[in-house]
Amino acid sequence: MSLQLPHPTAPPPQGAPHGQVKAFRHWQQGQAAQQRGQWLQAAQAYAQASNQHTDAAYALAAAHAHIKAGQPQLAANLARALVQRQPLCGQAHVLLSHALLELGQGQEAAQGLLAMPSALPRDLHYWMALGLAQQRSSQHLEAVASLMQALAHQMNDAYLHFHLGTSFKELGMKAEAAECVRTAVMFGVGSSDLAARGQLCFLEREACRWPQAATEMAELKQRTAALVPGTPMEHSPFTVAVLEEDPELLRQCAQHHALHIGSRVQPLPRRRAKAHPGRLRLGYLSADFHVHATAQLMVEMLEAHDREQFEVHLFSTGPDDASPTRRRVQAAADHFMHLRGQPPQVVAQRIRDAGIDVLVDLKGITYDNQLPALAHRPAPVQLTWLGFPGTVGAPYIDYIVGDPIVTPLEDAADFTECIAQLPHCYQPNDRFRARPAPDARSQWGVRDDAVLLCGFHQPYKISSEVFDTWCGLLRQQPQAQLWLLHWNTNVETALRAAAQARGVPDHQLCFTPVVPLAQHLGRLACADVFLDTWPCNAHTTASEALWMGVPVVSLKGRTFASRVGASLLNRVGLNELVCSDVPQYAATVAALATDAPRRKQLRQHLAGQRGQGGLFDGVQFAREFEALVQRIWQRACAGLGPAHLPAQALKQELEPTA
Repeated sequence: MSLQLPHPTAPPPQGAPHGQVKAFRHWQQGQAAQQRGQWLQAAQAYAQASNQHTDAAYALAAAHAHIKAGQPQLAANLARALVQRQPLCGQAHVLLSHALLELGQGQEAAQGLLAMPSALPRDLHYWMALGLAQQRSSQHLEAVASLMQALAHQMNDAYLHFHLGTSFKELGMKAEAAECVRTAVMFGVGSSDLAARGQLCFLEREACRWPQAATEMAELKQRTAALVPGTPMEHSPFTVAVLEEDPELLRQCAQHHALHIGSRVQPLPRRRAKAHPGRLRLGYLSADFHVHATAQLMVEMLEAHDREQFEVHLFSTGPDDASPTRRRVQAAADHFMHLRGQPPQVVAQRIRDAGIDVLVDLKGITYDNQLPALAHRPAPVQLTWLGFPGTVGAPYIDYIVGDPIVTPLEDAADFTECIAQLPHCYQPNDRFRARPAPDARSQWGVRDDAVLLCGFHQPYKISSEVFDTWCGLLRQQPQAQLWLLHWNTNVETALRAAAQARGVPDHQLCFTPVVPLAQHLGRLACADVFLDTWPCNAHTTASEALWMGVPVVSLKGRTFASRVGASLLNRVGLNELVCSDVPQYAATVAALATDAPRRKQLRQHLAGQRGQGGLFDGVQFAREFEALVQRIWQRACAGLGPAHLPAQALKQELEPTA
């Protein structure tokens, strides 16, 4: 926060009231604590000054320090009282908006600023605060306008350019977002440089601007290599996890980032694992308990938990979309806690107060993650699972849950966590999801006589190598159409131009919009073959394709993200569709494209899988996951540290021989 706060009149004149003198002394103490970076002590001192004297400078300093100390509610209380007492104090309005943003109340923050008295100037700080509030309220067109107004006051502010890029990104304007972030990097974003460069690389890939993305990735790698091991540094592990097939680089990035998070946190006193009467208290922490891939995958597994053995707590830091998925997830828990907008220390304390034995993080290093709360160490045992395909790099995460394919034990050096393998596939699924009949192809503008090759991926997964391979298949198969998602405003223009440059006629590409899940599944069933990407495979979409009877051809690589397709196909008994290199991948797709009877057999096989357990059996998955959690907990209660837990031992436990 770059808001310049006023100083009180100093020193108090001789003979000033005792309260005024004491207030100034407390303010001086707060200044000293602030200079040492001790924001909590500063907030306390400023608050004492504010209690002694009505000078707005004291209340403003206290509100600002409470925000910096992670106490936004106290900050909001102070700022709101000052607004009521001195409505023409513009800085109080701005600080109140910042506090409300920290509390997750973006809409209220924006409304307060828009209602600010007209006598007050609309300066840089006003427009910046309003733009951020509108951005947090998903009012991105309005945020762009406000941030542009702020830039008119200070064109060289790197953070304004970065936030402007964020709103362009949310509007689907990925190329425009990339240019904003590039400008921010040029002006300098300090210790956030590597994180911003990772975002820039990711945006270029989302816009399918492959040469620019490659240039930015090379720069990111070079700067990462220059870091001293063990240096806390904000980074962009997600970008590396999904765009690069380099597990060592991912581990390095994740470690730097996790140490950066941990360095800003004072952990809770460590609670050791201890056996106790009653059920094991199992907690899940996520911002995705709504219409989101994570919730849609795991909802049946949550419903199937053995309530005699497990007390299930869900800690939700995301929105309530009032959807059927949200209602199912919420009903599946013994305890559901709404924590959206709460600071990490509050989230951690709620987990600690609930007495959670084993805490399962469902976000990893993805948007809206809770790594700061996990760094407080609220539970004796902490796992990461499902949300992020790779190591989190954090010393405060004990295990990563995987399976023998996505997390083989021979790759243990690529993970800072110990590997805990489920016996079959790491991904749960929901048998009760919709299974509509296939739509008519004409409804979606594709030919009835085409061999329909489906590539429903977010565009960052479509690398130049992937697209080269797909275009080669289209040239060999003139009867084929490539079916792609119109995911953002840039992708269709970029990919049509790339296809034309590769000798593929325009009519062989067909784009379709992003639609709600039930429509998506009925449309997906029209496809003949689902084309997976590498080095980041389809995850949820691949299992959806298999659910709808569409065979998936996948290329298995060296990283977790590039082995998900192989894990899913193994679980449904279709290892023949798992390829080890690009030529095999292309040959497998080509063979299926010209063999309609084989495609029909594969559809029949997948239809049989829906009723035979395996990948689509949430109840069986729950039993497997529970057995793994029990192994982890019993080991911890015995005083043993985390260790790699191979799947074979769990298989023997779940399937004892007669």
